[in-house]
Amino acid sequence: MRIAVGADHAGYGLKQALSEHLRSAGHDVTDCGTYSADRVDYPDFGAAVGRAVAAGQADLGLCVCGSGNGIAMAANKIAGIRAAVAHDATSARLARAHNDANVLCIGERLTGAEVAREALDAWLEASFDGGRHQDRVDKLDALSGSG
Repeated sequence: MRIAVGADHAGYGLKQALSEHLRSAGHDVTDCGTYSADRVDYPDFGAAVGRAVAAGQADLGLCVCGSGNGIAMAANKIAGIRAAVAHDATSARLARAHNDANVLCIGERLTGAEVAREALDAWLEASFDGGRHQDRVDKLDALSGSG
């Protein structure tokens, strides 16, 4: 699977670890930055991941910042993106199964590396349930003008 990853300075370390985890599992990882722990602005990297997914350059996206919230807000500004913040495997799995999240966001300051790996794996292994959830996802897409 093609996965775009991005982070600000507060998520750089976890982005690096999760990128390596993805590569070792055989995924094609596109790193949208940042490339160091030097201070940067999370909107730039959330938007870059969102644009890569929306343009079809990546199947899914992964974003990391301090809390996961800011970078999710940035990614969600891109039409067609449904970025969800997850704190564990259950929240990640439900984001995919119920909300068809195509970008997963994690906070390095709130989620340890092992829990983050478990969340990422649960999200990747899950699939959208459709059914009653499809109408809700359609409404989300209509809000951004992508549906």
